[in-house]
Amino acid sequence: MRLFWIAMVIIVGGLILLVINHDAGTVMGVQSDAFASIIQLSALALVIGAGVVFSRARLGSSLKMAAGWLVVLLVLVGGYQYRYELQDVAHRVTAGLVPGSPLSMTFGDADAAVRLDMLSNGHFGARAVVDGVPVDFIVDTGATSTVLSAEDAQRVGIDPQALDYGIPISTANGVARAARATVDEIGVGSIVRRRLPVLVAAPGSLGQSLLGMNFIGSLSGFDVRRDVMILRD
Repeated sequence: MRLFWIAMVIIVGGLILLVINHDAGTVMGVQSDAFASIIQLSALALVIGAGVVFSRARLGSSLKMAAGWLVVLLVLVGGYQYRYELQDVAHRVTAGLVPGSPLSMTFGDADAAVRLDMLSNGHFGARAVVDGVPVDFIVDTGATSTVLSAEDAQRVGIDPQALDYGIPISTANGVARAARATVDEIGVGSIVRRRLPVLVAAPGSLGQSLLGMNFIGSLSGFDVRRDVMILRD
C-alpha cells in the first residue's frame, strides 16, 4: 500500500506540474511530452518492481509476470514513438471504410489543420458535422458558397419546402435553383465555423452537398499534394 501511494503521488504531482507549465511547453527544462512519458514510465516501473519483489508466487511465475509487463511497456513506448505513423495508418484505414473522414493534425505551434484524402472519383471529400449531423461534402473551390442538397438540409433541420428557391447556381447537371439559409455550426475535423451562410439546392437538383469557398476562404490556407489536401485553420 505504501508503494501504491508513492506511485499515486508521482502521477498526481506530475500531472499538476504539467497543468501549471502547460503554456510554457516545458517542465523543469524538459519538454512536456517527454516529461509526461517519464512520469508514466516511472510509475509503471515502480508498480512492476513492487509486484516482482513482494510477490509470494514462485520465482518462475514472478519472472513470467515481469516479462509480460516488460512486453507491455515496450509496446507502449513503441506506440508513443511511432504515434504519428500509426495515426496515418489508422486514418488511411478509416478513409477506406468511411470515405472523406477528416484527420485533425497539428504542426508544432501552428493552428489546427485537417487532412482530407482524394476519393475514388478524383474529388476531395470531407465528412463534416453540420448542426450535430454528419454530412458528406465534395470540396469545391469553384463554388462561392457551401451548398446543401435538399436531402442533407432536411437531415440537419432545415425544411426545404419552406424555402424560396430564387438563386441560380451552376451544377454538374446545369443551372439549378437554390435558397439562402444559415447553419449554426459546421465542422470539418477540428476546424469549426459558426453561423455560416449556406445555400440549399432545390429538391432533385443536387445529389452531393458542396463545401464552398465561404468555408475554405475562411482558412489561413490549404495545400494540395497529389491525393492529399491539407486545410489550415
